[in-house]
Amino acid sequence: MRPGLLAFLLCAIASFAFAQPVNASSKVKIAVLKFGTVSWLLDTIRANGLDKAEGIDLDIIPLASTQATTVGLQGGSVDIIATDWLWVSRERSSGADFTFSPFTTALGGIMVPPNSPIKTLSDLKGKRLGVAGGPLDKSWLLLVAYALRTANLDLRTETKQEYGAPPLLAERAREGELDAALNFWPYAARLEADGFSQLIGVEDVVRELGAKGEVAMVGYVFSESWAKQNLEAIQAFLRAAAKADELLATSNEEWNRLKPLMGENDPNFTEATFEALRRRYREGIPERSAGENEADAKILYQFLRELGGEKLVGPGTELSPGTFWHGGKS
Repeated sequence: MRPGLLAFLLCAIASFAFAQPVNASSKVKIAVLKFGTVSWLLDTIRANGLDKAEGIDLDIIPLASTQATTVGLQGGSVDIIATDWLWVSRERSSGADFTFSPFTTALGGIMVPPNSPIKTLSDLKGKRLGVAGGPLDKSWLLLVAYALRTANLDLRTETKQEYGAPPLLAERAREGELDAALNFWPYAARLEADGFSQLIGVEDVVRELGAKGEVAMVGYVFSESWAKQNLEAIQAFLRAAAKADELLATSNEEWNRLKPLMGENDPNFTEATFEALRRRYREGIPERSAGENEADAKILYQFLRELGGEKLVGPGTELSPGTFWHGGKS
């Protein structure tokens, strides 16, 4: 295990060591995408009894879309979802009290097919570039900012963008209908397994834009008031999640157990796909504190605000206070 990862996991577990045991009947409801990567961690928690060991009953609710999970959280039918801190900041600027705890630093990147002549960002001029998530996708806007800063290149005007759902863009890239594709990390990993190479990773982009390290963009999101009223339960969940990540960071046997779940909705799933997904997941396990992530998020927020405007970030001029959860401490 990487020394930094081990230190982070031990810190995460130790920080909750003095919490009192939670009543065994405490139920924590979490809504996740049925085939999303968070479901791998939750399955690890369940299969190893980590929730029961922490005194909580984890109720996993699989849903079909990110919008369905946010609606569930907003309506109070679930306690926790997985989404990004930008959504949390936007909701807080409108009066909500949601807050964020890091799950992964994996962000994806631009993938090019085998033997592609595209070797630099400048080579993308005039090319067909697939962009997952639409024109206000966070990774896309950060990449636009990066290209403007490092290559004086405006990808919005000098490439032919095709926006679409991640699996659709991955398939179009495989079929040769795109010259390159900016995709979320699970789909970028799948393309990597098919022989594609990464032109640039969004993890590298955020460092150039001023981040001091790898930034967790996606995390566990919950109501701050609910967390304060159920402090032992949320701490128990985060301890269980840290222990599950420790298993996934160190145990190949645990990944072999997960393999059928990982390939359940993927007709192109191969051993190479499995290995690429496992490697990228492990690389994305957060190693830094919430405070360090928050400091970098404040920097990235300004680029996103400049390029995405109020439609993306809401009325806030800076990352909303309280966006990152600090264990219930003010």
